[in-house]
Amino acid sequence: MHDGEDRRRQGVRQAYSAAADKPDEAHPFPLGREFAKSLGYPKGLLAELPDVAVDAFTGVSNVSVFARIPNGSGVLDIGCGAGLDALVAARQAGDASYVTGIDFSQNMLSRARRAAQESRQTNVAFVQASAERLPIRDRSVDVALVNGIFNLNPARTAIFHELSRVMRRGGEVFAAELVLRLPRIKKAQTQEDDWFA
Repeated sequence: MHDGEDRRRQGVRQAYSAAADKPDEAHPFPLGREFAKSLGYPKGLLAELPDVAVDAFTGVSNVSVFARIPNGSGVLDIGCGAGLDALVAARQAGDASYVTGIDFSQNMLSRARRAAQESRQTNVAFVQASAERLPIRDRSVDVALVNGIFNLNPARTAIFHELSRVMRRGGEVFAAELVLRLPRIKKAQTQEDDWFA
């Protein structure tokens, strides 16, 4: 990893950790309950989930709502943040399933773990790790959720390699990402807040 990638990783970690600590303050990306509703998470579903997860939600889509998650699935949520998608998946897949949420921000994981306790969801665990080095066994995942991490992590090739390694044959990856339709001007590409745009 070169200096630019390391600077981006540290900047992204700091931004998401700050959002976990103080979700009501201004951040370079949208977050929270109203934002989740705007992405298509049903209001009733959000009301059933702990505030500690919903208030710091920072995804780009409602992947856990449209994902097909059969009962008993092994589910992986990469970049789980405060745990909203992992908790939705754990409810959908039932008690025979197991959901592992991975994130590199300890602050976000603290929220996710509190949310799991508050919701009494016993089929979910949250682990601190990077997306390009998943602490997951080969061919052990039936469904993977990836809600907006590719644009923030320059190690995309390694992330796809890891996804390929951990997915079972016939497994499904449900991912959402922000995509530029036109090139950005050179100056904008170097601004840290623009990483999240």
